[in-house]
This record gives sequence, structure tokens and C-alpha cells, in this order.
Amino acid sequence: MDALELLKKRRSVKIPELTGPAPSDAEIETMLTIASRVPDHGKLAPWRFIVFAGAGRERAGAAIAAIFAADNPTADEDRIAIERGRFSRAPLVIGVVSRAAPHVKIPEWEQVLSAGAAAMNLVTAATALGYATNWVTEWYAYDRRALTALGLAEHEKIAGFIHIGRPMRPPEDRPRPPLAEIVTRFGD
Repeated sequence: MDALELLKKRRSVKIPELTGPAPSDAEIETMLTIASRVPDHGKLAPWRFIVFAGAGRERAGAAIAAIFAADNPTADEDRIAIERGRFSRAPLVIGVVSRAAPHVKIPEWEQVLSAGAAAMNLVTAATALGYATNWVTEWYAYDRRALTALGLAEHEKIAGFIHIGRPMRPPEDRPRPPLAEIVTRFGD
């Protein structure tokens, strides 16, 4: 498939509709290599990746569930189980971490955009390998205790958790805005 057709067919797939098998270690390495080939003013690599695979998915879910349970003491076991399963809903989850920081020359905003580009390249690479994805953040991406439990430093933030698996069925498209509504030409 050529690159334009690949980009035209990319769709987000609901996380519960992602199934195994998970990508191989070689495929994960390919995806991460492609994800790291993004515009990066100053060669700062203002992003990094956390691979949640195998038992690591369950350990991450346990950490999230513990925080949720502490904050919601009346939550029943079914609700806590939902939180425990956050990283087990897809065969593979890759966290894209923004390491944007003050710099004498490179604005933080450009660094944040670079992390977003890394996430999108990861999504595109997974699609090219025949996988489907869903890029989400969810509550724990904004909870400092959860971020610490997942191994993020104090200055780091989650750009997204990319859930990766095989689609159970062909993904459906959603309505897209007509270009006439989102494109202007300067000077016209």
C-alpha cells in the first residue's frame, strides 16, 4: 500500500475492539524507530516512550487501581476492576511522554508539538504494520501520583497512551469536516 492510501485508511478503533496477538518485539522496535523520526528543533528528543506489554500491563493497571480506590473509597470491586484493566484492554500500550522543558532557544510549545508528532508517527507505523490503534489520555494521564507510579519524572507529561492491537472488524469512518469549513487561503 502506498503512503497516501495508508494515511487515507487510518482510523481509530475502539479499545475493546483491539485484539491480539500483540506486535512482536521486532515490530515494536520498528514502530518506535519510526515514531522517533519527527521534527525536533534543536535535536532535543523532547519525548520518550514507555512500553506496557505482557505482565507490565497488569502492574500498571494495579498502580492505577490503587490510586483510584484511595480516591474513591465507596467504589465497588467491579469499578476498581475497570481501573485495574486500563492497560490490559489492548495487547500493547505505548505511552508517549512529553519531556518539554524550558530552553534558551527552543520554545516549549515546539517541544510539545514534537511529542504529538511522535505519537502520530507511532499510530501511522502501527497502521502500516497492519495493526489498529486508539490514542487516549484518560484521567490518570493528568494525575501526578499516577504519572509517578508509571515512571514519569516530575517535569514529564503524557502526550498519549497508544493502544495497539488487531481490529476485530474493519474500522468505521466518522464524518470529517468539509475542507471548505477548515481551510482558508491568506489574501483571498
